[in-house]
Amino acid sequence: MNKLPTLKTAMTPFPHSIDVGASFDEASQLMGHHNVRHLPVTDNHSVVGVITDRDMTSAMHVRSASGDAGDLNVNDLYIADPYVVSVDEPLDNVLLTMAERHIGSAIVTKAGKLVGMFTSVDACRSFGEYLREHSPRPTDDRVA
Repeated sequence: MNKLPTLKTAMTPFPHSIDVGASFDEASQLMGHHNVRHLPVTDNHSVVGVITDRDMTSAMHVRSASGDAGDLNVNDLYIADPYVVSVDEPLDNVLLTMAERHIGSAIVTKAGKLVGMFTSVDACRSFGEYLREHSPRPTDDRVA
């Protein structure tokens, strides 16, 4: 019997995070440097939210349209009460919950500590790998 991938094998481990009091520029630099689209937001090492590249892009557009180069902080932009799951949560539950809530990420914890990030990109990669392993490609060039 074939096993389904687990959240632990599908997530991005050891994610970068940012403090709720950090500046917009710090968050932007961290996301760009590590090529990530989601950052868990922490306060005293506890996860309190998530900030996404979409949040950052929207803020940049507002800043440029208004001509205001005011100081934005992560606190001004992050999404509070993110979807947080235990590393032991079955992957199918996480996928279906993300689809139901129309969200692009889940923050993964173990014993309350941040251990990973699971995003729609991780889901696509994991599903693609699963299909390649379990659904062999046809050997001829004919199209049905």
